[in-house]
Amino acid sequence: MTPRQQRMVTVAGILVGVSAAAWLGFRAFEANVMLYYDPTDLAAKMPPAGERFRLGGMVEKGSVEKTSGTLDIRFLVTDFKHTIPVKYSGILPDLFREGQGVVAHGRMQADTFVADEILAKHDEKYMPPEVAESLKDNPPPPNVPAPYESGGT
Repeated sequence: MTPRQQRMVTVAGILVGVSAAAWLGFRAFEANVMLYYDPTDLAAKMPPAGERFRLGGMVEKGSVEKTSGTLDIRFLVTDFKHTIPVKYSGILPDLFREGQGVVAHGRMQADTFVADEILAKHDEKYMPPEVAESLKDNPPPPNVPAPYESGGT
């Protein structure tokens, strides 16, 4: 092979290697992306069946139902415009309670969100930025206390 042909083979090999690395990186990134939805987003458009995503909002007061003798719990997540039922089986965070912000990771099954992880706010003023943003557009009714107004971190 002439030196020019060797250079062309080397350049082609580098291009194939970089393309393969970029493709693998994109596939890994795509598999780890988890979108955030609030109840209004879900009412407008459901994600594809079986897709994992995050659901955020406020735990509706009076909606928490625990099954005695198990770790099963059902509750409603609301953005004060729409409400989504949530089912979870596991240990809840200590700060989980009605009227507080929550982010749940999981999937939709029929009309119920089945969570495999629940995150609760960590103090009286914190709320995940996505939840604070969605609640800014959907203010609560006047009789609901507003611990979320400070928003952000």
